[in-house]
Amino acid sequence: MGQLHDLTALEQGDAIRTGDLSPVELTNHYLERIERLDATVGAFITVTPEVARKQAAEAEQVAAEARREGRELPPLHGVPVPVKDVTSVAGVRCTMGSAALVDHVPTVDDHVATKLRAAGTILLGKTNTPEFALPPYTENRVAPPARTPWALDRSAGGSSGGAATAVASGLAPVAHGTDSGGSIRIPSSACGLFGLKPSRGRVGDGPTLRDVSGMTTSGPLARTVADAAALLDVLAAPMLGDPFTAPALPPGETFVQQARRRPRALRVACMPEPSVPGVSLHPDCRKAVDEAADLLRELDHTVEEMAPPAMSAEAGAALLDIWKVMAATSPVPPGAEELLTPLTRYLRAEAPGVSGVTYVQGLQELRKLGQMIADTIQPAGTGYDIILTPTLAQPPVPVSSLHDDANPANGFELMSAFTPYTMLYNATGQPAASVPLHWTADNVPIGVMLAARYGDEATLISLSAQLEEARPWAARVPSLR
Repeated sequence: MGQLHDLTALEQGDAIRTGDLSPVELTNHYLERIERLDATVGAFITVTPEVARKQAAEAEQVAAEARREGRELPPLHGVPVPVKDVTSVAGVRCTMGSAALVDHVPTVDDHVATKLRAAGTILLGKTNTPEFALPPYTENRVAPPARTPWALDRSAGGSSGGAATAVASGLAPVAHGTDSGGSIRIPSSACGLFGLKPSRGRVGDGPTLRDVSGMTTSGPLARTVADAAALLDVLAAPMLGDPFTAPALPPGETFVQQARRRPRALRVACMPEPSVPGVSLHPDCRKAVDEAADLLRELDHTVEEMAPPAMSAEAGAALLDIWKVMAATSPVPPGAEELLTPLTRYLRAEAPGVSGVTYVQGLQELRKLGQMIADTIQPAGTGYDIILTPTLAQPPVPVSSLHDDANPANGFELMSAFTPYTMLYNATGQPAASVPLHWTADNVPIGVMLAARYGDEATLISLSAQLEEARPWAARVPSLR
């Protein structure tokens, strides 16, 4: 069967349930790879071998008892799933990518960690993130930069760059990420993975930190659509106190089941051009979208190219204001400001200029944007089912090329030119996924993004799985893997 990390997460789970694979053996396999390769790719901030081995031994015992008693186990029982280092796991260091929090050890689990424990997954550690998950690259003052294993001089993207390179490099079968403006989809594109940002309310945040703007959610990064769907099934369990709730699947349905169903013929709106003024689309990214559109047509879907909705100046300003407030409300200990990165310090210094009235008006602008997109994707039969765009406007960029520490404001233009597409769906709350259908001539991955109606992850997953079946991407692996 090749090496253990060549198995999908669901294949690993199946082998554990039948007794053909030991969670202890699997965990040790990944820990050995992390020890050998992590310094090269920058996937982890904190590795937890003692926790992982203890959980693996417990999972092995539970699996043996379940076989004797004829009980079913969750699909990912005994499968390693690292957690992004902005999410609290009780007793495990949580730096949030900041030198100001290198000694911070939470005493409670965030809801995501609680769900992963209940599903029987194994915590290998906490994956790399930029400070407070703010920018679209993964470089900080506590760990090496996260690099895509397809080209080690290039960034893995961000802010879930550690999660992405962990999966792409074979250091984990699947990974948890968070997404406030593209933070799952950006690194998935850079690392050749399938990454899904769920609908607002599908995965609750808290209880330690909550994003009151509704922009942020947790979601899966994986090599296959089915693996991502299986992790979404775990993460999507509702929790008391969730401030938003997405429409539930029909009783008894799972997202994994959607990955095994062929979608009906869909109407797809293809919007290749950026909606941000002055941003140009790299020819390789345009080629990726054109090829995806052709493949969709081959699969009997209707694809119509159209201009993107114009991003108003008010909406753009609102997104920047929310970003500033996110930085200002991050948990920086007293007296630790000088430990922060220049970008974080700049955003926090700008935040007092955002009044409460301005902040609420900004949220109202984003809700208008959501309505505009909802009017484009109307109920089935009367509008479009899917929007197709590039995930990024450029291929993966060199490490350290998206920020200017001497003048952090200069980085905004660089970041906008790199990722003008993803934040739209954080504003609207729609589900969106980066699908790895294209590689450049020098073997660097480029994703395309699919977005569906609010609450309709089922169609998004089903269509993505159909594309995967037509153009299998998991067979392509970086040489480092």
